[in-house]
Amino acid sequence: MKKLSPLVIMRHLFTPQILLIWGVTLWLMAFDNSALVSHLTQLYPPGGGQSGLLASLLLFFTLVTAVWLMLISHGRSARWLLALVVFSSAFAGFYMQEFGIIIDTVMLDNLLQTDRKEAAGLFSWEMVAFVSVIGVLPALWLLFKAPQTWFQRDRLHIRALHIGWLLVVMVTCVWPYSAGYASFIREHKLARMYANPSFMHYSMIKWANQQMSIPESHALEQVAMDTQKIGNSPKHELVIMVVGETARYDRFSLNGYHKLTNPRLQQENVVSFKQVTSCGTSTGVSVPCMFSVLGRQQYSAKKARHMENALDVLKEHNVSVLWRDNNSDSKGVATRMAYEDFQTPTHNSACDTECRDVGMLKGLDQYIQSHQTQDIMIVLHQMGNHGPEYYRRYPKAFEKFTPVCSSSDLSKCSQQEIDNAYDNAILYTDYFLSEVIQLLKKYDNSHETAMLYVADHGESLGEHGLYLHAAPYMIAPKEQTHVPAILWLGKQFDYSISQVQPYQNYPLSHDDLFCTLLTAYELKSESCHSHYNWLMANPVVRAELNLPPLPSQLETPLVLPAVVSHEQRPPLNQQAESVKTMHNAALRRSSTAS
Repeated sequence: MKKLSPLVIMRHLFTPQILLIWGVTLWLMAFDNSALVSHLTQLYPPGGGQSGLLASLLLFFTLVTAVWLMLISHGRSARWLLALVVFSSAFAGFYMQEFGIIIDTVMLDNLLQTDRKEAAGLFSWEMVAFVSVIGVLPALWLLFKAPQTWFQRDRLHIRALHIGWLLVVMVTCVWPYSAGYASFIREHKLARMYANPSFMHYSMIKWANQQMSIPESHALEQVAMDTQKIGNSPKHELVIMVVGETARYDRFSLNGYHKLTNPRLQQENVVSFKQVTSCGTSTGVSVPCMFSVLGRQQYSAKKARHMENALDVLKEHNVSVLWRDNNSDSKGVATRMAYEDFQTPTHNSACDTECRDVGMLKGLDQYIQSHQTQDIMIVLHQMGNHGPEYYRRYPKAFEKFTPVCSSSDLSKCSQQEIDNAYDNAILYTDYFLSEVIQLLKKYDNSHETAMLYVADHGESLGEHGLYLHAAPYMIAPKEQTHVPAILWLGKQFDYSISQVQPYQNYPLSHDDLFCTLLTAYELKSESCHSHYNWLMANPVVRAELNLPPLPSQLETPLVLPAVVSHEQRPPLNQQAESVKTMHNAALRRSSTAS
């Protein structure tokens, strides 16, 4: 019997394909995990007291990548699969490092809904160079230059031995630092989400499972079926709702920002709500969620797609609904409504380097006059502050704050330049909202007019090393979830700004929009019966629900609250007495975490 030397055993166990997988693993860790390494070294600085834990974590993530590739790469298919992994990981690695984004299920939804215009905004020559060198060239080598013998299928027991050995090594590297790992897992969830490609692949599997978890149904589920029109006002409602894009609460001078970003709105009689949280951190989630009856915790895209939303309910009760869009689209909200696309000069006459939001106002006079016998609901979906090219979101005349970042590569710009470009876009939104109000004032005598502006989500501008948005909601910073909301009411509306103003610090969220719209049109539904707060300010609705009249002002001013849930909100006639209790309660109805 031939004696087996250690060299023969090593050659038998470390087949060419296993060595190739190790090579790809080391390549990914060296070039596509800069964001992960950056986060780990910030948490555990080299040379500090936890250098051993840092080294252990880097080894652990390397072993995780190797195990995963060994599980999915077998035989001839490994050539194509490994090439795809290298190519896609280069893209992910670049954007995670440049913008601090995470490739989770929400981001995957965003990628699938991104149109050509949005994609062009993320293009840069640095991205092309990085992906070409780190992704395209090695992928092409794997596809066309790697020897065929490297892609022979390993025997199952050999692959199992390697995976088992790697698992043993993983346990060995974790064991001495078990307390540190427990703290890392509990307190630093964000850092491990930058593991590339393992977390990206996990998110892809989770996303696919979510898409298949609810069976497709062509039937549209009706909601708020008990809705009734109450009252008999001689004047019809005319409400314009502006759905803002990527706007931060703290960049509005109405909310105390040190730059004058709202010079025109400050001249109008508006109320800015100070405690509004978003349903999501991306347009694809927040826009359909805010119009849905589901609420943030119960919301899923697949459920919402087969359910009526607030606009459907309004339309069923003889409200003329029009959606005008200067963004990507309505994300499924307006599929059964009159819809007009203002992203091109076909409809939008206010186009220069790109089509401007103010162009959506053209032709609204004709639309309003042609629906004189109906209540009217108009939704204007802004381009707003969509990043990273904030400098493109406003005409040159609105470049008040300088210098500005004139690149999609935010890493090339100073913090001041990024802030200025973003703030100029807020300044343009101020102008646009003011123009909406001027339009509504023309109908102040003939209609009950109102404007409601609510942003879909916020934006990170470098805080905590994050840029843009779409961070996982449970760990998203407040910059992405605390959004502005502004209300203007005409003189014929059912209640006045002075009646609403005392509630500007009241905790609200996107979950409140469904009932806000119904009550604005004097529609009563048990779906909204639990909302004992200023949303029931419509006097007709309040009388129908046997609620006391809305006071002109609170006896005790509302103090800026911390967090309060809808279930904890007191009835209106108890609010003044319960301000101190509210001060320490939870912020939104459907969530206890931001």
